[in-house]
Amino acid sequence: MTITTDITDSRHYRDVMGRLPTSVVVVAGRDAETGTAAGLVVGTFQSLSLDPPLVCFSVAETSGSWPRVRAGGLFSASVLTTGQDAVCRALSSKSPDKFAAVDWFPSPDGSPRISGAHAWIDCELCHEWTGGDHRIVIARVRNMVAGDGEGTGPLVFYRGRLGGYREPAA
Repeated sequence: MTITTDITDSRHYRDVMGRLPTSVVVVAGRDAETGTAAGLVVGTFQSLSLDPPLVCFSVAETSGSWPRVRAGGLFSASVLTTGQDAVCRALSSKSPDKFAAVDWFPSPDGSPRISGAHAWIDCELCHEWTGGDHRIVIARVRNMVAGDGEGTGPLVFYRGRLGGYREPAA
């Protein structure tokens, strides 16, 4: 076992932080200019506050999709379920039409919700700050619904791989 304490070594940072399982969430809205679906996958989505209901996540400064989602101000977060690896790959791509092969339907405000997701959380952008090479986003929850993924667990990212959460044995 190699012990490294140099936190400036990005490979070491990724190796250690990769041991922290993260959710796989699609953040999607409507491009303000074209009205088309725009979105990206984040692995940092989490609850921030109950009163008021707020969530937060981070987005790489280099993201080409986040500015398109941000411009609309409203978006839906779809918590992917086990087995939605292909959806994750499609929406993580640099393709100009990421949603072409993804089954989705509009939320009440028109934001894309991924069909079969574990949960949907409709949001309104509140704040955004720079955090190193990422943007830290805080959003107000407008609506939330448990999804179709009943009986399956959420899709998680762990040690560089996608996998499913397993319910503990009763």
